[in-house]
This record gives sequence, structure tokens and C-alpha cells, in this order.
Amino acid sequence: MRIGVDATCWANGRGYGRYARELLRAMVLLAPDDQFVFFLDDHAAVTFDLHEKNVKVVLVPQRVSPTVAAASDGSRSPADMLRFSRAVWREPLDVFFSPSVYSYFPLPPRLAAVVTIHDTIVERFPELTLPSPRARLFWRMKVGLALKQARLVLTPSDYSGREVSEVLGVPQTRIRVTGEAPASAFRPSESDGQISEAAGRLGVPAGAQWFAYVGGFNPHKNVDVIVRAHARIAAECFAGKAPYLLLVGATTGDVFHGDHRRIRDTITRSGTAELVRWAGWVADEELRHLLTGAAALLLPSESEGFGLPAVEAAACGTPVIATVASPLPELLAGGGIFVEPRDEEALTNAMRALLTDRTARYTFGARARERALELTWARGASAALGALREAAA
Repeated sequence: MRIGVDATCWANGRGYGRYARELLRAMVLLAPDDQFVFFLDDHAAVTFDLHEKNVKVVLVPQRVSPTVAAASDGSRSPADMLRFSRAVWREPLDVFFSPSVYSYFPLPPRLAAVVTIHDTIVERFPELTLPSPRARLFWRMKVGLALKQARLVLTPSDYSGREVSEVLGVPQTRIRVTGEAPASAFRPSESDGQISEAAGRLGVPAGAQWFAYVGGFNPHKNVDVIVRAHARIAAECFAGKAPYLLLVGATTGDVFHGDHRRIRDTITRSGTAELVRWAGWVADEELRHLLTGAAALLLPSESEGFGLPAVEAAACGTPVIATVASPLPELLAGGGIFVEPRDEEALTNAMRALLTDRTARYTFGARARERALELTWARGASAALGALREAAA
């Protein structure tokens, strides 16, 4: 089978990119007899490193990288999309796979297609994700075209699959679940020294405790709620004993609307600026030390299609405090505390419990790691390949 792939999201620094990189690597290794044709722009090609014998790369010149153009304040020109469409026309393919709908472009009408829709957050919370009417219109056009052309839709969880069906009207018979998994880099640190050194590089003093948030700084992530809950915990602690808050993730180039300025204002009003560390983007090897040492990973979003940062933290043996509006209560059952989105009181209570009860923290963390290790990208790759064969049949 000859499989075309839109690999422009390879360069994405968020969950979209992680999903594409990990899933596609596993698919290529799992199907050595199939030929994969990866369509890349210059931006994605810089970091693309999948050079197996069954991989062909087609470089498509773009005025603006699809990853950059897909940002909430970006713009992708019809001419750029047409260049990708023409490149696909020129390749004899049995099926085409789009790992993310955000970079979708028109495909040849008779080409079998499969697209991944990670969640319905834009549709459910448009004012929190794409405040520009123009951006919302463009998003609706992309999703509508993708659903019209795709024979099957992949989602990362049963939870997101149900939402895609209910919100976008996709019949369950067209939906296949791939799942996601922690990358191999995410495992407990080998020593306390590695943990303290990583924290020290962010200005966290030796012996201090901390909570971690990993992801984007969009309104629907409810980072402002995290900041307020953290401030309440800090106010309860004796001088010098208050926990730190690590905010990990890039603050620019996001697909969705960024909220980091309002978050900074909330931190200032809360009086906890000296306890909050903006880490920016952090490499996996460094991140695993920060996660291993955290009292908990915080993810109280309005909704998550999967919640990969929580699963990655769980793989490091760290308990999670995460939203119930996600598959995480099922995926990481027994591995943390799950709260309603924007319930500041519940989040504060959960943070206090894991900060003060080390036995509970260890028990939750051990169970979280057990559950996380049950998830594999090989299983997701098998499901994705099965869907591609089904669509091409």
C-alpha cells in the first residue's frame, strides 16, 4: 500500500506534533512493506528525521509554513494549499492520512482519505480558542472539507470519539480510536540530584516542592485557575515553605488564542510572582526530571481530547490533578484526583492533599505509572494502519 501523509505538523511543538511524530514513527516501523510518502514544507523538514527505506519525502515550497499559518493569528493562502494539492495529485497513492485537521488542504476527489480530529474544543469553546471571526470561519471550512473528503476519522480516545460524533455529527461507524502514549523519554529520574539540578536551573531552591503545568497557555486550559489555587496554597504555608509553580510551554506560535498576558496579570494580583517559574519550552530529558520531582501535574482544562501531558507525567511516576472533562479519569484511574473545570476550591483541596500527604502522593504516582505504561504507540499505529487499509479497500 502506498500511503500519503501530510507531515507538516511534524514541527508543531504541542500535542499535535507529538501525536504526529510518535504515531508516524511507529506506523513506518510496523509496516515495512508499505511505502510512505511524506509531504513536508521547509519548516517541518528541518526537524524531520524519519529516514527509513520505506519513506519518501516530497518537499513542497510554501510562502508561510502551515504550522505558522494555522496559528490563531496566522493566515494560510489558497496558493500555498494548492501547491500541496498539486503535489499529492502527482504521486500515485492508495490512501492519504492527515494526522491533524488544522493543516488540512483539499485532496484529489477520488483519493481515499483518513483524518485525525483530536477534539471538538474549538466548536464547543470558540471564544476561548479562536476569538477572530475570520479564524473561526477558516477553521469551520477546513473541518467541513476534511469530514466531506475523509472516509474514516481517527480520534485519540473514546471520549473524543463520542464528542466528534455528537458535536460534528460524524457517525460512530466512521470513527476509529488510535489512542496515544507517553514517549520513551518519560520515565522516573534515576537520582534526586538530577531532579534538584533541573529545578535549580529554573531558580527553584534545593528542598522546595513544586507543582507543574505543561501545555499551551490558552483560555480553555484554565491556567488562571491554577494560579489562583496555587496562591491559596502558598498563603497557607509558613515562610520559605510555599511550593513553586512551574509553567512549562511556549508562549508564542500557538494554533489557538494565547492567554499568557492575562495569566501574568493574575500572578501579579495573586502576589506569587516570586514562586512562579515560566520555563518556556523544555526538552523531554529535562522535562522528565521536573515532572518526577513535582507534587503533581495540573491539567484542569475545560476539556481534553486525550490529555497527553498528564499521561507523560504519570509515566514519570507523578500523580495528576486533572479535568473530569477528558478520558483521563478512565485512562489514569487511581493515579490522581479529578476535578470539574474551573472548580478552584476542588483544585486547591486536591493540591493541598498531595502536597501534605507523601504516602498518598506515592500511592497515586505508582498507580499512575502503571496505567501509563499500559499505553503504547505501537497499538495506536496498528489501529491507524488498520483504518488506512479499510479506507483504501
